[in-house]
Amino acid sequence: MVPHEELARARLLAGPGVGGPVARALERITGRPVEHPYDSEPDGPFLYVGDTLPGALRSPRLLWFHSVNAGTDALLAAGPWPRGALLTRTVGRMGERIAQYVLAWVLAECQSVPEHTAQHARARWHRVPSTLAAGQTVVVHGTGRVGSAVAALLRACSLHTVGVCRTPRGVPPGFDRVVPAGGDEERAALADARWVVSTLPLTGATAGFFDDARFTAMRGASFVNVGRGACVDMAALEAALRSGTVRRAVLDVLPQEPPAADDRAWRLPHTVITSHSAGITADEDVVTDFEACWHAVAEGRVPALAVDTGRGY
Repeated sequence: MVPHEELARARLLAGPGVGGPVARALERITGRPVEHPYDSEPDGPFLYVGDTLPGALRSPRLLWFHSVNAGTDALLAAGPWPRGALLTRTVGRMGERIAQYVLAWVLAECQSVPEHTAQHARARWHRVPSTLAAGQTVVVHGTGRVGSAVAALLRACSLHTVGVCRTPRGVPPGFDRVVPAGGDEERAALADARWVVSTLPLTGATAGFFDDARFTAMRGASFVNVGRGACVDMAALEAALRSGTVRRAVLDVLPQEPPAADDRAWRLPHTVITSHSAGITADEDVVTDFEACWHAVAEGRVPALAVDTGRGY
């Protein structure tokens, strides 16, 4: 935990993107001025709020870094994490935003929006049937805050929700049931799924998680990725889209962002790419989550948004 006496005298530094109303809110919460980044290590304990941590500040004097983003994989991959430094993240209403994004694409497919859009472009009138989402199965990989929010909204629309995680411990809110990753139960769930949604963070265990075996286990499901792009083997996804084991793909994240104009991702069949925009963090999210973390730290508690830097989430 952050020592209380060091927290009391720590300076508050912030990245270049933290300014205006957010900076003023941080000053109100902490009772100290926001200072913008240093090229060299400060001479005493400090907190840092931002999206990246400059190399010069990966220091034993760093008490706490609060990320303005939900994902911390790039931050942890950039270099050794300072020993003992607390890492917290911003989630805010991201789960709600991502859940609505997923629901929008589920309903768009049920209402044949891609087909109607294509017909409109050709000035063609042809009746296209719709289907109901209710009663169909969605498999959500990742049962944390975002995955649970996605499942809860889809379940409210009468979809059957199955969660997949490494070690199930009960059934989180929003899910009808949860199965462990990597076994027969997951393969059976994928075979039954009409939609498969990834909300996975990127760790050593999830890189390339969606591989040929998982895509082959699907029987015409549509795949939606709102987690991390590198969790998907893109060659395996392309093969599955071409063979039909995956009906459609909606990719809000890619292994390389932004993709180059000649990236094969742009040419995947039956695929829509969105610009990592499903769960954009708002200023109010940063302020709300930092304030909750600040009160927890000040009271000697581990914040709910603390990241296990060894596990990566």
